[in-house]
Order: sequence, then C-alpha cells, then structure tokens
Amino acid sequence: MSIEAVVLDIGNVLIEWQPERYYDRAIGEDRRKKMFSEVDLHGMNDLVDQGHHFTKTIYAWAEKHPSWREEIRMWHDNWIELATPEIPHSIRLQRALRSKGIPVFALTNFGVQSFDFACTVYPFLNEFDRQYVSGRMKAVKPHAPIYEMVEADCGLDPATLLFADDRIENIEAANARGWQTHHFKGPQGWANCLISKGLLTPEEAT
Repeated sequence: MSIEAVVLDIGNVLIEWQPERYYDRAIGEDRRKKMFSEVDLHGMNDLVDQGHHFTKTIYAWAEKHPSWREEIRMWHDNWIELATPEIPHSIRLQRALRSKGIPVFALTNFGVQSFDFACTVYPFLNEFDRQYVSGRMKAVKPHAPIYEMVEADCGLDPATLLFADDRIENIEAANARGWQTHHFKGPQGWANCLISKGLLTPEEAT
C-alpha cells in the first residue's frame, strides 16, 4: 500500500539521547555506574514522558536520593547536554520528505516542558506536520493507546503510515497495528528504506 505519511521518533533518530554518555563526562564513568545502579533515573524520566512536570519530577527525585541530589538535578539543569547532538543526515531526510509534499509526523516519548525547550534549540522540531508528544497525550510508546490516538487524529489508514524508531518494542507495537515500519539503526539505513519505498531518490536521500 502507498505511504501517505512518515512518522518519526526523535530520540536517537533525529537527536542523540545518551544520558550515560553525559554523566560519564560530567562525573566519571565509575561514579555514573554507581549512581545509575542506585537511582532509577530512566524510571524518573518515564514519569516526565508520561506528562509529569519536568522540573518538579526531577527535583523531587533528587530529594528522594540526597546523596546524589546535585547529580540528579543535572538531568534537569543540563538537560540539553543529554539530548545532543542532532543527527544531520536524519534532519536532511525529514526536510527532503516535506519538500516533496510528504507529511512527516513526530511520535515521541518526550516531556511537555522538555519538548518545548528542545524546540527552541532545534528548529527542525518545529517543522513536523503534526507533533505527537507523549507528555501532552498522557500516553507512551509502546502501549497501544498512543498509536490509536495518532490514527484517530490523522485519519489515515494505519497501513499507509511508515514509522521509524530506534526501539524494537515500539516498532513491534506499530507492526501489530498494521503500520509499515523501519527499525532505525542509523541514518543511512533509513535513507535506504526511503529510497526502496520510492519516497526519495538516491540524490534526495544524501
């Protein structure tokens, strides 16, 4: 079936999201490993992705773990340094699709306040035809409701959606709903997918 819209994850598709790498640089690998073993920082971030307030959630988490208070607050205070750098080839592909009139949607697990902040730093986040942000929707991948909400909002047949995400569980959930999918492992593989689907030429996909 023909593709009517492309749906993109953001973290590790358009922007690298590697918190451990930031902390290795900021506090050293040994201390980072100790902190991550003692504090469920990804669980904290999951709450933000579900719509809990960015600042309040992280600062409350820091108070729950006073021996790591300052380091946990870095997740908030230096957040943009965790969500960097952008992935230039992926951004070029996003723009190439839209330049050909192909709608491009974002479908991302992202907090409300952190996404709004990221949009001030990364202009391409404002270039989607539709933004499906988990914190706003109070639903997260890979659970079915967020996919259902996308389908209901855009009004397109699920089989006409092409979805790229770096997490296999998110891909599998989309597959179960009949979406076309690409497991993102790097921008060149994604470019090759878009070429094979006839959405971009090799020249347009560079």
